[in-house]
Amino acid sequence: MMQVSANNSLISLLGRGDAPAQLQHVRRIPARQAVTVPWPAWAHPDLLAAYALLGVDAPWRHQIAGADAAHAGGHVVIATGTASGKSLAYQLPAVDAVHRAELRILANPGRLEDDGAVALYLSPTKALAADQLAALASLHLPTLRAATYDGDTEPGDRRWVRDHANFVLCNPDMLHFGILPNHTWWARFFRRLKYVIIDEAHSYRGVFGSHVANLMRRLRRICAHYGANPVFIGASATSSDPGASFSRLIGAPAVTVQEDESPHGATTVAFWEPELTDAKGENGARSRRTAIAETADLMANLVSAHVRTIAFIKSRRGAETIAATTKRLLAEVDPSLPGRIAAYRSGYLPEERRALERALRSGELLGVSSTSALELGIDISGLDAVLVAGWPGTRASLFQQIGRAGRAGQDAVAAFIASDDPLDTYLVHHPEAIFDVPVEATVFDPANPYVLGPHLCAAAAEMPLTAADLEIFPHSAAKLLDRLVADGYLRKRPAGWFWTHPQSAAAMVNLRADGGGPINIIEADTGALLGTMDSPQSHYQAHQGAVYVHQGESYVVAELNEQDHCALVRRGNPDYYTTARDVTQIAVLESLQHELWGPVEVHFGEVQVTTQVVSFQRKAFISNEVLGEEPLELGARDLFTKAVWFTMDNATLLQGGLVEPQFPGALHAAEHAAIGLLPLVASSDRWDVGGVSTAIHADTGQPTIFVYDGHPGGAGFAERGYAMARVWLTATRDAIRACECESGCPSCVQSPKCGNKNNPLDKAGAVSLINVLLKNAP
Repeated sequence: MMQVSANNSLISLLGRGDAPAQLQHVRRIPARQAVTVPWPAWAHPDLLAAYALLGVDAPWRHQIAGADAAHAGGHVVIATGTASGKSLAYQLPAVDAVHRAELRILANPGRLEDDGAVALYLSPTKALAADQLAALASLHLPTLRAATYDGDTEPGDRRWVRDHANFVLCNPDMLHFGILPNHTWWARFFRRLKYVIIDEAHSYRGVFGSHVANLMRRLRRICAHYGANPVFIGASATSSDPGASFSRLIGAPAVTVQEDESPHGATTVAFWEPELTDAKGENGARSRRTAIAETADLMANLVSAHVRTIAFIKSRRGAETIAATTKRLLAEVDPSLPGRIAAYRSGYLPEERRALERALRSGELLGVSSTSALELGIDISGLDAVLVAGWPGTRASLFQQIGRAGRAGQDAVAAFIASDDPLDTYLVHHPEAIFDVPVEATVFDPANPYVLGPHLCAAAAEMPLTAADLEIFPHSAAKLLDRLVADGYLRKRPAGWFWTHPQSAAAMVNLRADGGGPINIIEADTGALLGTMDSPQSHYQAHQGAVYVHQGESYVVAELNEQDHCALVRRGNPDYYTTARDVTQIAVLESLQHELWGPVEVHFGEVQVTTQVVSFQRKAFISNEVLGEEPLELGARDLFTKAVWFTMDNATLLQGGLVEPQFPGALHAAEHAAIGLLPLVASSDRWDVGGVSTAIHADTGQPTIFVYDGHPGGAGFAERGYAMARVWLTATRDAIRACECESGCPSCVQSPKCGNKNNPLDKAGAVSLINVLLKNAP
């Protein structure tokens, strides 16, 4: 186990000396001492004895602050770092209430059971629910009957859970499809519901977050019908204003506990930018060495020094490639080491997950490459090093990942390895944007009509909607109900709005979808259904020739049949991945908000986007080299969504130092980079948004840059971009400047999605143009 503490000693473990060329910055997160407090007087002695047997003698102060707030009857969100014991903060009040209620019932057998107490736990993944079930079982309280209720629960067990469990662990999908539509079966449970726990609350963002926000409003409505008013407790990673985000999620005010007072070893964080190579990409741009190849090198160096290491990357294929490459590199050094490397992804059976966790904890495994499956609340501590290959999507994710190192109290090293992306370029040169500013907001929009409308139908099917119910839902609900009545979805009666159709209203809503109905992914040779994909994604990810990855296995799409809603795939093991390219037109429907920045206008509003996927590229997995491009013949699609756009006149650009022939390339380059940098202020992925730029737009009559949400009705990302436009554009300009390429590359202004083959692009012109935009910004 590593016992060094000096920064240069830790950095040298990465294997490139004390000051390698790739190292741009080093930050040291200081060690943190624990602050403990006594147990609260209201906590039952049996529960305290149970925690004592688990070795928890003195809780941390933030745990009790959260528990006290919930016990006092207020909604609360605990937003602290990885491994800070958030689960105790919600377990303590919830299990205490359940335990005391069961003891009262045992002491008074004639007492009505509806005087009891139950708790509902919601998590985004089954794995996290399984971990929590194990944690509750470890308390060994005979009064606590905890059980999971999800798609894997046997039909025979479901009734037992409904009738007898007093701590139900569930996911939003099952609450939506299985519990709320059948709330009369759950009447006893809802009457006694005292606490609703929402774990990993920061993960509910974008369209998924908008769905879950409306689901929580439906849950609160059903609880009120049965006379219950449960306390909502959220557990969240650090985010910008977690109290406001959680309040928006549940539709009610909540307080925040965010001072982390758990112990943690010091962590040295390296910001690592792979060097430009002589390999040439599109339009002759030099390519960087990939984050995958660089991370495999670093992992091999760390493991050969017997430093326990985990590498995180967003894709399953990436995790497997890092593990395979690391094994090959280690085989040249020490034949005993390749067997101590593993890849980890979601989809493993619980016993496989437990075995891997044990092997990592014991040191039997020295290196693991993983998707974010290991990011969420999984019990792995005491690692010496963490490598993050490419920006994980949010600062919250980055802090969760690097928080895996040093959890046993020892000093640790972490490295963020930049991928070929404008946001990565910016962050690797501006660590203050990660450490010295609030974490980005968890963005979602419960009022999105494409999300809210189906939930109003589902609510009406559960119980007729009344005028009084509208206070729970977003303010646009009343107007939307009129449209749902006009379209024949609901029927208006004096008593309220009724669902009168025989089919399930809940089936209209797929919480994790972005609209358009599912495409079935079918293995052509066996007819097996591998999975589903939402229709809007299919042109990008299930076109003919696309590489599709399922449970770690690679397939190549043989045919996309949109008429029958299926894509036929065949098993393959290509050494490349595919990216689709599109061309886009945009029309302004309505400007909802606008600001004047001198001669520049900034708008947020509704737009119609027409997109056509025109081709796809094959790119080598290790090097990112373009191996070929093939045309596609797919129809254009319309998307009604929200956008932020910037307009300026020609004279203003000329005064800013641009000449007219530069306008198209400067606008195009600035648009690409702005899309890449939006995740800095909104919890989006660059694939969640799109953009259009033009030297003269038909609706504005001026040079215009649009950035739009890639989801029907919007997802809140463009609105956040509008609100944070000055910070967003400043970072965009600085990212372009920070890239050492001459005329533009994937690390600054080139886009992998660009159907115009990244032409024209003017890197220097983009910097001048953004300076013009910002000159009079407030």
